Amino acid sequence: MIGVLLLLLLLPLLLYIAAPQIRKMLSSGVCASTVQLPGKVAVVTGANTGIGKETAKELAQRGARVYIACRDVQKGELVAREIQTVTGNQQVLVRKLDLADTQSIRAFAKGFLEEEKHLHILINNAGVMMCPYSKTADGFEMHIGVNHLGHFLLTHLLLEKLKESAPSRVVNVSSLAHHLGRIHFHNLHGDKFYNAGLAYCHSKLANILFTKELARRLEGSGVSTYSVHPGTVKSELTRHSSFMQWIWRLFSFFIKTPQEGAQTSLYCALTEGLEVLSGNHFSDCHVTWVSAQARNETIARRLWDVSCDLLGIPTD
Repeated sequence: MIGVLLLLLLLPLLLYIAAPQIRKMLSSGVCASTVQLPGKVAVVTGANTGIGKETAKELAQRGARVYIACRDVQKGELVAREIQTVTGNQQVLVRKLDLADTQSIRAFAKGFLEEEKHLHILINNAGVMMCPYSKTADGFEMHIGVNHLGHFLLTHLLLEKLKESAPSRVVNVSSLAHHLGRIHFHNLHGDKFYNAGLAYCHSKLANILFTKELARRLEGSGVSTYSVHPGTVKSELTRHSSFMQWIWRLFSFFIKTPQEGAQTSLYCALTEGLEVLSGNHFSDCHVTWVSAQARNETIARRLWDVSCDLLGIPTD
């Protein structure tokens, strides 16, 4: 008993001593690519905050024409001006995109395709986490609707432009949480059972399955695609969960900054010679293990077909 109490008393001290090494380990992945992007066009969803903002900033720093695709246009404009000031790149544009509304997604894609002749990088970064049960404008459960179906539709609408602009890349931001995810086709929208935490995990699994099936279908097209786990990052993603916000504050020293969290997305978007690894999942700028569910090709193909059906897209 005394030993346990002593250990509990010493634990904070041990964590404090070990913190620098733990912190270094948790933020070890760094995009070392020196590729410059003049003449390239990139779209980053949810780039008005957090990881997306840092991703957009780095792409702009390298000379790309960057579209900040976000729901809050006013906040997006403030971020765009900040990036323009910091990078000196004035080609940072804001366009409205609400991933919880397929009409908004289609309007964004239509406007983009009318504006741009090329698209070289699409980073599907935006997302929601542990939000109370709700549905999108089209009746989809919010997590699967925004995190998966919204980006599925956006990618579909921009796919021909990506092919025309090849070599090009699609990066889907997923999570380590996918290990707890399952695709319950009989309860895809949480009508029978709903848990906010698990709903997030299910949607992150869907991101990986989408990436793998997309890579299979795009083989030989010049478009490669990757899913990434950015790490545990300090961002607005936890805004719907007071418990997660408390955990984040308690362990803030061990949590990545948004800039650190953006590194794996940037690695997959920029690193030369990565095309042979299309369809893989990355963490800390390395290919990493995924769950058995995430490796299931049958589930991936069925999810693709179900997603197409829900969105009114031809399956072929």
